[in-house]
Amino acid sequence: MEDLLVTAAVVIPARELSWTAVASGGPGGQHVNKVATKVQLRWTLANSESLPEWARARLVAAAGRFIDRDGNLLISCASTRSQDRNRELARERLADMVRAALDRPKRRRPTKPSRAAKRRRLDDKRRQSQKKQGRRTGFD
Repeated sequence: MEDLLVTAAVVIPARELSWTAVASGGPGGQHVNKVATKVQLRWTLANSESLPEWARARLVAAAGRFIDRDGNLLISCASTRSQDRNRELARERLADMVRAALDRPKRRRPTKPSRAAKRRRLDDKRRQSQKKQGRRTGFD
């Protein structure tokens, strides 16, 4: 198996990834009983040197249910009837998860409404109030 290219700066070495193939569940006749097409990809995050610490922390937080007690990221794929295709799909899912963890959200800059925006809001409020007061009857 070859290294997984996530971005130009991040490459997960093949030695850090381990694979197991198991029998897929569900209907399928005799073929299902003979072949193991479901693929499980395991990546030990704690020992990995391919990610910066901040990205690893974001990945652990985002992965949630995909991480087991030992700190392994586990991705299962049984989408197709081909073990090779499932292996490639699992690799793509892992790469997508890592890319999402590497993408830092922009820091929000707090802004204040302009003086004109405040004036428009208050004028609209005043107009609305006068409209409602004009509809009142019997309170004079």
